[in-house]
Amino acid sequence: MRTSRRLTAVLAAFLGVALLGATTSVAASGGVRPLANAHAHNDYEHARPLLDALDQGFTSVEADIYAVGGQLLVGHDPADLRPERTLEALYLEPLRRRVLAHHGHVYPRPAAFQLLIDVKSEAESTYAALEKRLRDPRYSFLFSSYSSGRVRERAVTAVLSGNRPKDTLLAQRYRLAFYDGRVGDDGDLGPGADRRIAPLVSGSWETLFTWRGEGAFPATEQAKLAEIVRSAHAAGQRVRFWATPDRPGPARSALWRELVKTGVDYLNTDDLAGLAAFLKGREGSPNDR
Repeated sequence: MRTSRRLTAVLAAFLGVALLGATTSVAASGGVRPLANAHAHNDYEHARPLLDALDQGFTSVEADIYAVGGQLLVGHDPADLRPERTLEALYLEPLRRRVLAHHGHVYPRPAAFQLLIDVKSEAESTYAALEKRLRDPRYSFLFSSYSSGRVRERAVTAVLSGNRPKDTLLAQRYRLAFYDGRVGDDGDLGPGADRRIAPLVSGSWETLFTWRGEGAFPATEQAKLAEIVRSAHAAGQRVRFWATPDRPGPARSALWRELVKTGVDYLNTDDLAGLAAFLKGREGSPNDR
């Protein structure tokens, strides 16, 4: 009897700690200010996927997925995949809890939130598996939807990157996923495309531009960047660049300043605290008012 009571007490204590951790994660968000320009590149590589980014106020996170044996596993390379690291466990379920706790929003105050899903395995089969998860009644209420020409925005907008089934998405009358268009690819949906299919356009900074934040930003490249942003914003799209310099220092800060000044919507980083500090520091700058 005493042994049974001890086991019960230990189990209760363990469950109490686990529940406290989950509750604390949601409760801690009360003092976090959402940062509209903050995108967590390869978010799943942080110690606490999604949660570390949310603690810093990020409003966009990136998850790479592979369809493996009926599961959607999260990781950068096949060698990184683990059966317990599913899209549901790392992202969908934590987001569900957050949105329920905050009455329909990821943060206590309303803020758009993007889940950028980078499809690493074959496009069509992976999207079919993903669509089942997004349409699951446990999660479907989270996601912005497209239905017969109309978009209904909800707490989270799921956007597909990587291996994207463009024709399938274009043909669907109803869907809970959107398309990450490409900057600089004339064969893809780029700046100026219909935002109801491609609300986001992305491109490789190191492919499109030579400037790395050191010295003067060439005037021709400034004009090129401004035109990309102008075209996208005129169509209601958001803009993101990957492969921007991410080593802390003056060059990264200079490039981030130019991106913000020109109106680029998401700054791409692995350094959550560094970008959060940069964006919070700019909120009081006269140039950003």
